[in-house]
Amino acid sequence: MENIKTKEKKAFEAMKAEFGYKNTMQAPRLTKVVVSTGTGKSKDPKRNDLVVDRLTKITGQKPSLRGAKKSIASFKVRQGDPVGVTVTMRKGRMYGFLDKLIDVAIPRMKDFRGLETKAVDEIGNYTMGLREHTIFTEASNEDLKDVFGLAITVVTTAKSAKEAKAFLDVLGFPFKKTEAKK
Repeated sequence: MENIKTKEKKAFEAMKAEFGYKNTMQAPRLTKVVVSTGTGKSKDPKRNDLVVDRLTKITGQKPSLRGAKKSIASFKVRQGDPVGVTVTMRKGRMYGFLDKLIDVAIPRMKDFRGLETKAVDEIGNYTMGLREHTIFTEASNEDLKDVFGLAITVVTTAKSAKEAKAFLDVLGFPFKKTEAKK
């Protein structure tokens, strides 16, 4: 199986006719992948430690805690209280994570019918949400009460949503197939 890095290099050949590229540097590339999850103001202080531990196993990199930006009295949250966890991966870890996501984790999703193409934004980034972190093989299935969701953002150098969609298609992202309307 080809990995993401070699597919990224071949993207120029696959996309040059459609987008009029004359140089390989014009083709889109992956910049970074950001994995984040909200932990909320938990009554159990060990919840953040659990989420950090599981994200470390999934991504291979230690995540950082993110604090609340503002105090909100009705939620009993003070500025700086940890309310989320984020990991930013680049280069080798990014490629390894995307290989694992596309080849192992996404096929394990329940009732999977394809990724939404609407999640590609106008500046060429793709954000997907996962309901359960347990689709990754590193996440232990022993504590099913502690399941949390993730947001995964793939940042590219594409200049438009159409270009980003074509690039991610070449990389092997399993998008939904749109049927022609009758």
